[in-house]
Amino acid sequence: MKRILNIHHILQMVSGFVILLSTSCEHKDLCYDHSHTTKIQVIFDWKNAPDATPETMRLYLFPVDGNKPQAYEFTDYRGGSVNVPAGRYKALCVNSDTESVLYRNISSFDGFEAYAPDGVLNVKSSLAPRAEGTSGERVIKSPDRLYSGRLDNVTIEVSTKDQTVTLYPELSVCRYRVTIMNVSNLKYISADGVSGALSGMSGGLLVGRNELTSAPVTVPFGVTSDGISTLTADFLVFGQNSPVNPVHKLVVYVIMSDGSKNYYTFDVSRQVDAPETVRLKKPADPHNVHILLDGLPLPKPIVNGSGFRPTVDDWQNVDVNIPM
Repeated sequence: MKRILNIHHILQMVSGFVILLSTSCEHKDLCYDHSHTTKIQVIFDWKNAPDATPETMRLYLFPVDGNKPQAYEFTDYRGGSVNVPAGRYKALCVNSDTESVLYRNISSFDGFEAYAPDGVLNVKSSLAPRAEGTSGERVIKSPDRLYSGRLDNVTIEVSTKDQTVTLYPELSVCRYRVTIMNVSNLKYISADGVSGALSGMSGGLLVGRNELTSAPVTVPFGVTSDGISTLTADFLVFGQNSPVNPVHKLVVYVIMSDGSKNYYTFDVSRQVDAPETVRLKKPADPHNVHILLDGLPLPKPIVNGSGFRPTVDDWQNVDVNIPM
């Protein structure tokens, strides 16, 4: 009996040793990972966008060996310190305080895409028609102000010395302004009865490659009236789609006080591809485009039911020629 008890005691000791050994190995692995993590200082240098003050920034590090990328959030737009596993990386950064800019394919540096969610073409809750030839384009919301930066080669070493990674974010969307002068009968537009859309735009940005996506989209935008003779708009896009012969159609949707609906189509390809700076003989800035149009013949509302009046649900299209 005593011999049996001794054997049982020995087995308990062996089992305890195995558990202790197993626990020690797990702890060693954690310590092993920790020993290869280095504290670095991340700096977002805003020399390319000196007026930018986003609420938050996000840094993505993509290991060149193909491992899973690391993401770090910063509540200070100027940067901060983070612990990063040692290794070689590609890096990109974006501001993370946007609502109408989304991200996909975030596990790939080259495929990392910023894009805008789906939008709707409507005026006063009334669905609006497409410009001819643009029915295949996705309708997107105007993107928020997006800033991005990238580095192709970042090396993080195991060291007690200070290491710094500096990125230079820049504005990654374009500002488009529209001015339409000499608009007739502007005072007869119904309240909130005017809006616009621009076709042939790019739907997103490949952030790592700093390249626009190729599929064309239509971007709706708000329009402001001065109540006299001028309509204006100011909105953001990722940029223009770049096919061989790009076509950009600007549509102004108007609902008059009598309920009649008209939409006016302008081919503004020349102004989008070669903005107003062409006539000033200086290089065009694709990030600041001003589309200037002269003349929009809005109809005077029909009074007392005289003359032909289309049903309220009908949209009447008017193509407007732009003087060359």
